Amino acid sequence: MEERVMRKQSGSSGLLTTLVGRDDELRTLARHAAAARDGRAGLVLLHGPAGMGKTSLLRSFTASDVCRGMTVLYGTCGETVAGAGYSGVRELLGGLGLSGVDARRSPLLEGLAARALPALTADPAGPDAATAAYPVLHGLYWLAARLMAQRPLVLVLDDVHWCDERSLAWIDFLLRRAEDLPLLVVLAWRSEAEPVAPAVLADIAAQRRPTVLGLRPLGPDDIGEMVRRVFRTTAAPPFVSRVAAVSGGNPLALARLLDELRAEGVRPDAAGERRAAEVGSHVLARSVRCLLERRPPWVRGVARAIAVLGPECTELLAALAGVPAATVDEALLVLRRAGILAGDRVDFVHDVVRSAVLDDVAPPTLAELRTNAALLLSDAGRPSEELAGQLMLLPVLDQPWMAAVLRDAAAQAESRGAPEAGVRCLYRVLEVEPDNVAVRIQMARALAEINPPEAMRLLKEALSLAEDVRTRAQVAVQYGFTCLAVQESPSGVRMLEDALAELTAELGTEPGPVDRELRTLVESVLLIVGADEKVTIGAVRDRAARLTMPPGDTPAQRQMLAMTTVLTAMDGRDARSAVDQARRALRAPGVELEPWSLLSASFALSLADEVADAQYALDLMLQYGQDNAAVWTYVLALSTRALLHHGVGAFPEALADAQTAVEILGEERWADSAVLPRVALATALVDRGEPERAEHVLDGITRPRLERFVIEYHWYLQARAYARWVRGDFQGALDLLLACGRSLEESRFSNPAFVPWWADGAVLLAALDRHDQARELADYGSELAERWGTERGLGLAFMAQGVAAPGRAGIDHLTEAVSLLADSPARAMEARAELLLGHAHLKRDDLRAAREHLRAAADLAQRCGAVKLGVDARKLLVTAGGRVRRMTASPLDMLTGMERTVADLAVTGASNRAIAEALFVTVRTIETHLTSVYRKLGVGGRAELSAVLETRTATSGRQPPAWVSQARGRA
Repeated sequence: MEERVMRKQSGSSGLLTTLVGRDDELRTLARHAAAARDGRAGLVLLHGPAGMGKTSLLRSFTASDVCRGMTVLYGTCGETVAGAGYSGVRELLGGLGLSGVDARRSPLLEGLAARALPALTADPAGPDAATAAYPVLHGLYWLAARLMAQRPLVLVLDDVHWCDERSLAWIDFLLRRAEDLPLLVVLAWRSEAEPVAPAVLADIAAQRRPTVLGLRPLGPDDIGEMVRRVFRTTAAPPFVSRVAAVSGGNPLALARLLDELRAEGVRPDAAGERRAAEVGSHVLARSVRCLLERRPPWVRGVARAIAVLGPECTELLAALAGVPAATVDEALLVLRRAGILAGDRVDFVHDVVRSAVLDDVAPPTLAELRTNAALLLSDAGRPSEELAGQLMLLPVLDQPWMAAVLRDAAAQAESRGAPEAGVRCLYRVLEVEPDNVAVRIQMARALAEINPPEAMRLLKEALSLAEDVRTRAQVAVQYGFTCLAVQESPSGVRMLEDALAELTAELGTEPGPVDRELRTLVESVLLIVGADEKVTIGAVRDRAARLTMPPGDTPAQRQMLAMTTVLTAMDGRDARSAVDQARRALRAPGVELEPWSLLSASFALSLADEVADAQYALDLMLQYGQDNAAVWTYVLALSTRALLHHGVGAFPEALADAQTAVEILGEERWADSAVLPRVALATALVDRGEPERAEHVLDGITRPRLERFVIEYHWYLQARAYARWVRGDFQGALDLLLACGRSLEESRFSNPAFVPWWADGAVLLAALDRHDQARELADYGSELAERWGTERGLGLAFMAQGVAAPGRAGIDHLTEAVSLLADSPARAMEARAELLLGHAHLKRDDLRAAREHLRAAADLAQRCGAVKLGVDARKLLVTAGGRVRRMTASPLDMLTGMERTVADLAVTGASNRAIAEALFVTVRTIETHLTSVYRKLGVGGRAELSAVLETRTATSGRQPPAWVSQARGRA
C-alpha cells in the first residue's frame, strides 16, 4: 500500500483552497495526529455552518506534513446516498480498492476481515443472503486493525450529517476497542443540518470524550488578510468591516463576494464598500444564479444534472440533461472556469453551490429529474440502493415500479447487515402499500435488534392485516422472539397461544409435513418464550406435559426437544428422561444446531451431572459464536460454562471463563443489561475469598424487574447469598436463600440441583443453632433429591441432614454425603462435605477422625482452587491438632481469568491475532495480557510458557475447543 490513501482530496482553484484563520484548529488536529503516532487513539468532532471552511481545513490537515507516514483515508458523505447502508464506509475506504470483484483476494481481507465485504462492495451478495450486522462490524474492525498494524491510521469523514447509521456504528465499534491504538478519527458536519443518525452520533460523542472544534466566523484580521490576497493591496478598514458584515465572516461567502467585486473592477476602498453593501448577503446564491443565467441553457441543464446525479460519468449526465456527450464535456469546462465545479472532478466546489443550482428548479421539475435519474441508473445496471437514493428524495412515489425498487434496495441493505437503511426504504413503501403484510414482517425482522419496540408494533399491525393462519403463525414466532429481547415475554406468549389455536383449528389433527413443522415451530417458540418469566412458566410447563415428544428429525423438532428437556429438568422428577431428550436434541447429522437448542440441552445435562455432554454442547455454542461473530451467544456460552465449571469444582477455569466473558462484554454498548456474565464472575470470586468484589460486580447489574425471570434471578440470589455468607452476614445470606426458595416455588422449579438453596440454608441454620428449621429444609430437599436421583443431589441431601441432626446420626449422614459426592463430578461439594464431617468429629472430640477429614477437605479445596474453603479447612485442622502442609500454590494462581484464558490458547499454537479474533478483543489487548503472563510466571516466551502450563493441562484433561486448533498458524 502507498504511504497515504486519499479520496476526494483536491479542492478547486482560487480562494477556496486558501486557508485563513484556522491556525488553532490545525494545531489541535496536528496534536491529535502526533498522539495517534504514539499509540493514543483520538476523536475530533468538527462542526460549523455551511461554508465555514471545515472541508478546506480537513484538506489542509490531511495534506500537511503532520500526516506523513500515516495511512490517511478521507471520504465525504452525500445527499443522494444519505442513509444507504455503509455508504459512509464505502466513501471512507474506497481508496483501498476493496470494492471490486477481486477484493476477496486482497491481503487486507484475510481471516475475519473478509466479513467486511458486504459493506465494501457496490452490490452485495444478493437479497437472499441476509447478513447479521455484528459480523460486518467485526470484519471492518479487523480491516482497520490490519491497516494500523502497518502504520498509524487517520480516518476523516466529512458531511457526516448525511452518514448512515451502520457506518457510524462501525466508527463507534472501532473507537470502543481503540484504547492504545494508533488511530485518529475526525468527523465533520454542518451544524444546521439534521443528521440522518443523530443517536449514533451522540453515542460516539458520549463514549470517547472527544475534542470538539466549532468553527467560528473569521475575525477582522483574517478577513483583512483574505482581502489583501485577493486585491494584492491593503484594504481600507471600512471596506473590511463592510465585507465582514455582508458575508458574516463565512469564508465561502466572503470568497465569492471578493471574487465578484474583483471581477467588476471594484477596489477595496470607500466606493468598494458601497458596492459590497449593494451586492448583499446572498452573494453566493445570486452569483451562482447570475453565472448560469449568462451561460447557454445547455450549461444550466448539465449543472442541474450534476446537482441531481452527483459525480457521474459523461453518458449519464448527457442523458439526464438531454444533450450530447460532447456538449457535457464543453459545459464542464465552462463551469470549471466559472469556479462552480472543482478542478479535478465532476462535482461542485461546495454543497452550498449544489443547493444554489437546485434552488431555482421548480419542485415538479426536480421530481421529474430525480425520477429520470433513477430510471437512467436502472438502465445502466446500477444496484437498487443507488436508485433508492433518488427515489427517497421524491415527495411522492407516484409510479408502480418505485415501490419494487425500494423493496429491492431494502433487501440489499439487509444483505449488507445495514437494517436501518432497509427500514427507511420500507417506510416509504408503506406510503403506497399501506396494507402490505410482507413489508411489515421484513421491517420487523430488521428492527428486532436495533429497535425492538417498533418491531413489535409493526408485527401487531401485520397480525391484524394478515388473513392466512400460516402467515399469522410466522408473525407470532417473530413476535415471540422479539419479546424476549425487551423482556416482554407474557405478551409474546399470548400471541403465540392464539396463533397455535388458530393453526390447530385450521390444520386439523393430521397436517402435512410442512404444516406440521410450522406447528412444531410455534409450539417450541411458545415454550422458549413462556419459560422466561415466572408469570408464564406454569402454563407452559402444563402445556409441555401434554405434548408428545417429536423424534427430532427437523430443526423445529430439535428445538422442541431441547426446550422440553429444560422443562423436564425443572420438574426434577426424571433425570434419565431429561438426559435422553437432551441427547436426542443434540443429534443433528449434517445440521448446525441453533444456540437456543445447544444452551437448553447443556442446561438439562448439567443438572443431571452429565458434565462432558453439557460441556460439549457449550463448546459447540462457543464455536457458533466465533464462526458467526455472535458476541452475545459467545458471552452467554462462556458464562454458562463458567457456572458449569464452578459446579464441578474447577474454580480456576470458572474464573477464567467468567472474567473473559465480562471483559468481552465491557466493549459492548449493551453490557449493563447483561446478568449472567456478572453472576458467573461473582460466584467465582466468592470462592476465591473476594466477597466484597463479588458484591461490587453484582451491583453493576442494571436489568429492571430482574425478579420476574426464572433462571437468572435465582443464580443472582445464590451469588449474592454466598457473598454475604463469606462476609460473615449469616442472617443476610439466609434471608436471600429463603427468598430464592420462595421464588423457585412460585416458578414451580423443583429440581434440587439447580441453586440448592435448601442445602445451603440448612447449613446456615445449623450454624445459627436453629436445628429444627434446618431439619425442615433438609427433609424438603431430601424428597426432591430422591426423586431426581443423581449422586450430587443425594449427597447434598445427606449433607443437609447431617448438619441438622445431632450426634452420631449427623456424622453418619455426613459420611454418606462424602461417599455420594465422591461418586459425583462435584469436587468442591465433596470438599465441603469433608469439612463439615471433620468439624462434626471435632465437636465430638474425635480429633483423629477430624484431622483425617479436614486434611481431605483442605487437599480437595486446593485442587479445586477453592481458596475460602481451603482456609477454613486448614484453620480447623490446626484446631484439631493437625499440621498444615506447606501450601504448594501454583504460580498460575497469580494470573487473572483473562490472562489464564489467553495463556491456554497461546500454548495451542494460535497466533495473537487468532486469539484476539476468537475472544473478540484487540491484538494489543492480547499482547498486554501475554506480557503480564510472562512477567508473573517468570518466562521468556511461548516455549517456556508451554512447559509451565503442561502439567496443569495434562492433569485437568482440558482440551481447547475445536476452533482453537483450527486457528493455529492463522496470521
